[in-house]
Amino acid sequence: MSIKLFELLLRASIYTVGISMASILIGFAIAIGLSGALLSPKRFFKVPAQIFISFFRGVPLLVQLLLIYNLLPAIGVNVPSIVAALVGLSLCTAAYQAENLRGGFASVPRGLVESAEMVGLTPGQIFRRIKVPIALRLTFPALVNEAILILKASSLVSVVGIVELTRMAQDLAGSTFLPLDIFASAGLIYFIINWGVAQAASVIERTLPGVPR
Repeated sequence: MSIKLFELLLRASIYTVGISMASILIGFAIAIGLSGALLSPKRFFKVPAQIFISFFRGVPLLVQLLLIYNLLPAIGVNVPSIVAALVGLSLCTAAYQAENLRGGFASVPRGLVESAEMVGLTPGQIFRRIKVPIALRLTFPALVNEAILILKASSLVSVVGIVELTRMAQDLAGSTFLPLDIFASAGLIYFIINWGVAQAASVIERTLPGVPR
């Protein structure tokens, strides 16, 4: 396979990384709210969060992407394919991250929260300064695993017209008749990306407060 073809795969991988990272961050922000709703004693918050998570964990991501891509124009919201892909991936990963964070929040020592209340911290301050950091530390490996899964699952966004790494590999394999070379190269790029994410996560994890070095 020529260097030019490999460069095309590398350029396409930028879309894979960009879409995946943006979706993970957006999904994390949504997941914090969802996990808080899951732990709420009020059914008004808890039930909608449970339904949201059950739906996005129970329906295949491919179906979610196609549903969102076709639903938005049907209700008068015309958006680029990249937006539909981001919405689909973000909502999907938010459901999984919320379950991970819920376990982390539930593991925050009650005595620590009570101590914070005694010194006068507000519920919002306790959530931001105590619960979120501890939950993030406890669930960090699971969140990294979810990030890697989304990086691989991002190959599905090709169904809404995004030319990411897998779609580019398919197009090149069909036009060059070199499927083995093309897909082996794409697999290598995926491996390097995910290996880099795992290594970066290991470094970050060692810097988190309370994690043994």
